[in-house]
Amino acid sequence: MNRKEFLYTSSTLIGGLSLGRIPFPAFRQSIRIGLITDLHYAERDTPEGSTRFYRESLKKLSECITVMNREKVDFLIQLGDFKDQDDPPEETETLAYLRTMANELSHFNGPIYHVLGNHDHDSISKQQFLDGVTISGFNHPKSYYSFDKNGFHFIVLDANYTATGEAYDHGNFDWKDANIPQDQLEWLRKDLKRTRKPTIVFVHQRLDEKDGNANYCVRNASAVREILEKAENVTLVLQGHYHPGDMSTINGIVYYTLKAAVEGSGLENNSFAILEIDKKLEMNVIGYHKTESRLLRS
Repeated sequence: MNRKEFLYTSSTLIGGLSLGRIPFPAFRQSIRIGLITDLHYAERDTPEGSTRFYRESLKKLSECITVMNREKVDFLIQLGDFKDQDDPPEETETLAYLRTMANELSHFNGPIYHVLGNHDHDSISKQQFLDGVTISGFNHPKSYYSFDKNGFHFIVLDANYTATGEAYDHGNFDWKDANIPQDQLEWLRKDLKRTRKPTIVFVHQRLDEKDGNANYCVRNASAVREILEKAENVTLVLQGHYHPGDMSTINGIVYYTLKAAVEGSGLENNSFAILEIDKKLEMNVIGYHKTESRLLRS
């Protein structure tokens, strides 16, 4: 039995079945999730030779919200690098960019969630970012957390730590040095043990290591994947950070990297998507503009 068959069979047993944890859920709905990543908003010009149009990301976010409200998705999540900074950076301006984007995002008519990216700590701290956004259901938002919706379990991870476990703060990091510290790994193990619901993980940096993409990956990605695989109920990991986008499958888990919204001028170069998951765990991406629509299989 593969992972998808296991998840579908176990979640449809009448009355549930205990396997030393909590009973399997007897009913699960379908779900539709709005996705956008790597907006990198700042009121700055595009450097020569760059394809990042920072100040246009506000309009791109606005278009995304209009679509998500029209489509009535169950929630909207941004996968990191929500904003950027000036060159040279100034903390007050960076916080202003964060407020501008958070205010625009508040026009979405539903629950909102955030994943923290490396640029969300460029000239501010982790706590300053969290204080500037709303994460639905949390009065005091944390950088990693979990929640349930429509019979699914969702986990948000934060890989913005150095190899020594120090949190990214005011630019004290190398973007190629992303790590999930030991205390968060222990939290992840415990969180997964508490649920048998089909589980989806959100993270900014990639967990699917491939030849040539190591700089975009969490350094201890293999340790994270081992935890996800042992849980046996994780079906999908959604990522940002790697602007061209990508997809792979490792040991039955799909790793889908959404294309960056900041790349390219004009709304025709926007990028966002709706992820639809039905009761049989068929996963379908409906892409907008640069993001292609595709069926994801686990």
